[in-house]
Amino acid sequence: MKRWMKAWVVSIFIGYAAPVWAQQNFLQQQLQYATVQMAYRNKDSLLKAEFAAKGLNWPPRYLYIRSFKYDSQLEVWVKSNPDDTFRLFKVYRICALSGTMGPKRMQGDYQVPEGFYYINHFNPKSSYHLSLGLNYPNTADLLSIDHSSDPGGDIYIHGSCVSRGCIPLTDSQIEELYLLALYAHSAGQDFIPVHIFPIRFGNPASEEFLSHFTGINPKAEKLWSTLREAYSYFNETHQLPVIMTDASGQYVMAFPQHKHQPELSQITSSRG
Repeated sequence: MKRWMKAWVVSIFIGYAAPVWAQQNFLQQQLQYATVQMAYRNKDSLLKAEFAAKGLNWPPRYLYIRSFKYDSQLEVWVKSNPDDTFRLFKVYRICALSGTMGPKRMQGDYQVPEGFYYINHFNPKSSYHLSLGLNYPNTADLLSIDHSSDPGGDIYIHGSCVSRGCIPLTDSQIEELYLLALYAHSAGQDFIPVHIFPIRFGNPASEEFLSHFTGINPKAEKLWSTLREAYSYFNETHQLPVIMTDASGQYVMAFPQHKHQPELSQITSSRG
């Protein structure tokens, strides 16, 4: 039996969607909060117009987020149907960074995690304007740390432009991202994937920076190799691999067959 077939599934690929009846009132519930109401007033019409200008269907039904630590960028990709390929909507500038290259492994290390996560919490009453929680630590993180260590938690994408191990945006940016995630979740996407990479692979300056960490942390280097593989697959197909975790805490991936290969987007030309 192939190794990935023995693995534990911990990251749900984008084709899965929760029953719509279970999510249909989520947007209305969130709009009861003053900060979400503000975000809706400020951004809903603008987002709709941006989608129309880029030939994207509104509202988004599926969202994919990928973040690059050293490059300080967060990409938002969207699609309308499970069998579609993702299209880039916008690239946001991450406005602060804490820690360095490598995964988060303990409470208080100020590290931004690296790996494959999904949004598991919408916080409309955040101290940082609005925030989207990530499922850190995931199974891979828990299996990779010393059992006597506290891996920490409470990792968010949030506003206020400050970071102690989270992914910070401006308040204006998090209002947009929060609304996009609300629409996708309300349409039935129960697991919105968020992939966090140390660098944008293939960028010469970023690769040069990452090379300074070679030989220092072999476990991180093995993780980076897997992240690079997932990054390359998505760039080639605009589809997500199926991501699993084996008993040692290593990510294992399966790559679905894709019907066609789209042209690569000019991702640096769409910053928000």
